[in-house]
Amino acid sequence: MKASSLALLVPLAFTSFGFIAMAQQPAAWQQSQKTDAAAGTDFTRFTLAGKFVKSPQGDVANGPTLALDCVPGKESYRHKSRFVGGNLVVGSPLKIHYVEPEEIHGTSYYPKVSIQYRLDGAKEEMEKWSPGTDKTSAPVPTSASIPVDAVKKMLRAHTVEITAEDAGGAPVVIQFDMPNPATVEEGCNVDEPKK
Repeated sequence: MKASSLALLVPLAFTSFGFIAMAQQPAAWQQSQKTDAAAGTDFTRFTLAGKFVKSPQGDVANGPTLALDCVPGKESYRHKSRFVGGNLVVGSPLKIHYVEPEEIHGTSYYPKVSIQYRLDGAKEEMEKWSPGTDKTSAPVPTSASIPVDAVKKMLRAHTVEITAEDAGGAPVVIQFDMPNPATVEEGCNVDEPKK
């Protein structure tokens, strides 16, 4: 092989390996600044894209995401960042179960979304989450609110697999490859107990 041909192949090889390395980069938390017009406060939204292992029935405009809302320290009355809420956004209507409260005052039942999640392949945890706070035109929520204890566990995992039911009762399975949680932990301060 001539020296000139070898000189052309070496940069091409490094360029190809660079594309492979870029393609294998893990997902990252996306950060955006939002304003709550009703409260007049600014907050930070951390979002992480996931993938459907088993998709919901029908069309889904966007892929699944985890969305965590946090008030930055400068906006907080204690000058410490704090977790406000989190949502699992599926993008397709979810099945709502009406759960009888522990203490009955009348005939009220609470709407809940049945969730099973597995961290790093461990045993599944089953919980009932509240429907999400998304403001879609659909009468059925397309997201579920994530309790802070579940957020803490998920941030420390490498992979999270979540199963819910779509409006028709078919299982929807979502996987998240969890990146380094340092940015979210700093921006949300999830470990600090609520006062």
